[in-house]
Amino acid sequence: MAMPEHHPDLWVEYKKHRSPQAREDLIMRYAPLVKYVAGRLAVGLPPHVDPDDLYNWGILGLIDAVERFEPERGIKFETYALARIRGAMLDGLRSLDWIPHSLRRRAREVEEAYAAVEAALGRPGTEDEVAGYLGISREELEHLHLQMASFAMVSLDEVWVGSEDGSEPVHLMETVEDTSSPDPVAVAEEHDLKRLLAEAIDTLPEKERLVVSLYYYEGLTGKEIAEVMGVSQSRVSQLHTKAIMRLRGKLTKHKEVYA
Repeated sequence: MAMPEHHPDLWVEYKKHRSPQAREDLIMRYAPLVKYVAGRLAVGLPPHVDPDDLYNWGILGLIDAVERFEPERGIKFETYALARIRGAMLDGLRSLDWIPHSLRRRAREVEEAYAAVEAALGRPGTEDEVAGYLGISREELEHLHLQMASFAMVSLDEVWVGSEDGSEPVHLMETVEDTSSPDPVAVAEEHDLKRLLAEAIDTLPEKERLVVSLYYYEGLTGKEIAEVMGVSQSRVSQLHTKAIMRLRGKLTKHKEVYA
């Protein structure tokens, strides 16, 4: 994704003089970030979610990012805004309560099954092996993957560092007081988590690993990944979901340590 051009004069005008026009100009210049995030989240959305709602939530996140951003902290606005925009979209989706509690519980069971089968066999389990562990048919497991696609869009971008009072998630970048002297504990934890995640991704089956790489590292949308791989978008969504179920099963115990 081509990032919008940085405009330091606009930031000075808005932050020092609180110019309404500068604020509006900043929102307009960075609006493409909202479209980008919306396109990526569409990988796992059910059909009844209106894309316009997703975009509108993202715009609210962008506005919040513009108002809260502190240029003097040395963090790129794009990095800060992407987290806020995505968070606003996910908050909007959660407010719809479109994931039944029974499906959330079933998702946890599938995550645990992937982890248990891999632990027993020393390699990623096949669909038949995981289905057998769960006591269901392969077709039923594939159907669960389709139902659980909505979970997968949030999994690798979850916030791992929580606020002390539990009132609001805190992104790691917001905990750095001085960019020239970052907290060594936070840096060490972030490095360790990246290592654990990289190791977990390396163990994924080839097609699932490719989807994760194209989505999270190359920044492609579901449609673009489908074109690269020569498969349908629904197949991309299914591969993505299976990859996330495996990764969540692997990383659950580590998340409890770092949350």
